Amino acid sequence: MSEQQWYKGNIHTHTTESDGDEDPHKVASWYRRHGYDFLVLSDHNHLTLLGYGTGRRRFRKPLMVPGEEVSVRIDGGATPIHINGVGISRVVEPVDAGDVVSTLQANVDAIVAAGGIASINHPNYEWAFDHRALSRVEGASLLEVFNGHPRANVFGAPGRPSYEQIWDSVLSAGRVIFGVATDDSHNYHDFTPGHSNPGRGWVMVEADELTQDAIVGGLATGRFYASTGVALTRLECSADGIALEIEEGLHIVYTTQFTGKGGEVLAESTGLTAEYEAVGDEEYVRATVVSSSGPSAWTQPVFPAVRDAVD
Repeated sequence: MSEQQWYKGNIHTHTTESDGDEDPHKVASWYRRHGYDFLVLSDHNHLTLLGYGTGRRRFRKPLMVPGEEVSVRIDGGATPIHINGVGISRVVEPVDAGDVVSTLQANVDAIVAAGGIASINHPNYEWAFDHRALSRVEGASLLEVFNGHPRANVFGAPGRPSYEQIWDSVLSAGRVIFGVATDDSHNYHDFTPGHSNPGRGWVMVEADELTQDAIVGGLATGRFYASTGVALTRLECSADGIALEIEEGLHIVYTTQFTGKGGEVLAESTGLTAEYEAVGDEEYVRATVVSSSGPSAWTQPVFPAVRDAVD
């Protein structure tokens, strides 16, 4: 079996071209120095492209994938709708379609029409929407299951679902959507819990080469895992199940949960390896690895019931 090739990237990044506090070139340089292979600059309603023809040194990494955070407030400004367009070929103008579902759908459609894939951002930001709206939206490829912004409300609240619970509810409704972890970085000078700093969440894409088509294609088809600090040394995902190996950290314990429809925990194990063999009637299976030190990793869902239906 050939060695898997993984590329690390962040797909939600802001600069001084919108509400970030650093120049785009210096933002890209931060990610290069910290080992990222690709980067999406996703300024609000702006396509930030780096002008390497102006005498600046051109770095091979990170690969710059064009992007934009398509952003609109509806309901008189009370409800923010933010969707990343990844791999777009032009600026996407935001659409206010009147209500949450219609606005989500209109902007997802606009991103796809611009040649990109759509990533639904921070659903709990200002408690804008949840699975009830997302389950009615078609065509989105990605959903944030972690966002590093301090006001993202990743873990929910009493009566309000977490990002993982939202993801499971959307998957349980029959929508195929893949989970991403992102920085949503804005602040590059003062590193504190109250700032939106880089380096908090990323994706690891399996691809044959470091090109825009390969990276965007890997994201669109779920050939990646998301992480806030847990590294996988092997990951095998198919309709037959999921098998993974975890890079060991000193004195750290890793727990892997395999989750199915409705957020049901199908199996749980502790250690550096974990495997789930599908029975065949699971509508989907995904894995979450949690370390005793806090960081996590999420694999993408596989669909055993689809395999058996085809067989």
